[in-house]
Amino acid sequence: MNPDQSPVDLLAELDDEQRVAAQALLGPVCIIAGAGSGKTRTISHRIAHGIETGVYAANRVLALTYTNRAASELRSRMQNLGVPQVQVRTFHSAALSQLQFFWPQLTETLAPKLITNKLPVIKDALEELKLRVSDEDNRAIAAEIEWLKYGLVSPDEYAAIDRPAIAGMSKEKFLDVASRFEALKQQRRLADWEDVLLLTTGLLRNEPRMLAHLQQQYRHFTVDEYQDISPLQQSLLETWLGDREELCVVGDPRQTIYTFAGANPSFLTGFSTRFPSAQFVELNRNYRSSPEIVALANRVAEHGELEAVRQFSSKPSLERFSSATAEAKWIAERVSEAVQGGQPLGEIAVLARINSQLEQVESELTKLGIKCQVRGTGRFFRRPEIMQAMTALRALAATELSNPLFIEVSKIISALGWSSRSDGSDKWLGLNWFIEVLEEFTSEVSLDDYLRELQERERSGHEPVMAAVSLATIHATKGLEWQLVFLCGLNQGYFPISYAKSDAEISEERRLFYVAVTRAKDRLILSSHSDKPASEFLSFVS
Repeated sequence: MNPDQSPVDLLAELDDEQRVAAQALLGPVCIIAGAGSGKTRTISHRIAHGIETGVYAANRVLALTYTNRAASELRSRMQNLGVPQVQVRTFHSAALSQLQFFWPQLTETLAPKLITNKLPVIKDALEELKLRVSDEDNRAIAAEIEWLKYGLVSPDEYAAIDRPAIAGMSKEKFLDVASRFEALKQQRRLADWEDVLLLTTGLLRNEPRMLAHLQQQYRHFTVDEYQDISPLQQSLLETWLGDREELCVVGDPRQTIYTFAGANPSFLTGFSTRFPSAQFVELNRNYRSSPEIVALANRVAEHGELEAVRQFSSKPSLERFSSATAEAKWIAERVSEAVQGGQPLGEIAVLARINSQLEQVESELTKLGIKCQVRGTGRFFRRPEIMQAMTALRALAATELSNPLFIEVSKIISALGWSSRSDGSDKWLGLNWFIEVLEEFTSEVSLDDYLRELQERERSGHEPVMAAVSLATIHATKGLEWQLVFLCGLNQGYFPISYAKSDAEISEERRLFYVAVTRAKDRLILSSHSDKPASEFLSFVS
């Protein structure tokens, strides 16, 4: 703990509701945290306050986040508060660490090799079944397999539920592909990220001695973004908890946007059913956006109101264009004007419902010489020098290190064109990311832990932040904010998306719109074009 900071000082930095949450140290506790309400500050101060007052031991706390980016931010906050010993991980990285620790003890063999990309194995499964599909259909198959596994949906249950056809296949044919995919992984001793969660849960439930070890190690759990937890993640959490109730969950039903990927918000909304003695705290003061942006968000939200704290006027504006091309050109010109006026590149974002809507914007920005970064597509991790460095680091794990890890990493990236002095190129910045990740560890780190961190960042799309305009789909903006946000392509068929038909699907699209609106701090510019009818969501914009 920072020796100059007392428990009173920690709480003095919080508003009234945040302070109530930070003082609710013994679980079960549920914090409903609205957009921009300072939930990361609240979580970090709650844990630090618990340690300072002796309620928690720092090494007995496990804080779990949904994305690696959120884990990195919370880890940094804990370090600044003087308690770097707290374990902050995503579900996936925590499970992978446990699996790789316990599996050799149980089987006297290494854990199955992790694959971060399903597509090559799915392609092999399709070839064995004499099926040919497009790359897009291959990705759709991968996404559906993930939905099955995150939702703990059995083949029999899948056959009985209403799901859109995948890659034009019957359900029976899709299940054949999924079954062959699983068989190939087993034959090759491979595991995907969902397997990591499944195998860890199964191992701990079947090995009481190992479960007791984990439950002795971790006594207090905090789970962020709890509205997006899947049945598979919940199953692992319940395994870690056992019959204990020292659990604090933080989430916002208004920001549930991942049910398509297996998330189940009922774990958050039904928390009081599972824990009748739970304490509930609501954080609804928005410290991020102008009152007018907050007012728009409140009109979009189906329940719960945010209270604007910042006192300056900035009304969201709505622009309409004759075509998507005209829209992209206008946005690029306004971005250029903002940059010339002193707006930092990294504080500007162009958001859309799907990636293809951003292609023209990227093209127009490139024509104007404006650097941009496309987030959430995994593009960074497909760059040749990044893939080569990752391959070399994995190979390093099979050898005995003769030098400190920093030296070994430096040697690998130096061979690919990195030097200790920046030349400002994208290649240098990309390779330097390997050093930046290593330097985030507050103490000496093993190669295994370092590799797990790199793999987890690839899984969750946690790319290095460049000095560039961000282009992103709204799903890729979790936990992010910008001073100037353009929300483009607000047309029926795009937003809400064409395949959203049911009331539940339209409600999820509406929540996604809420998330998009609440990314803006100072200015929000919404736009549509005449290629398709205007979005029904524009009725919220007064």
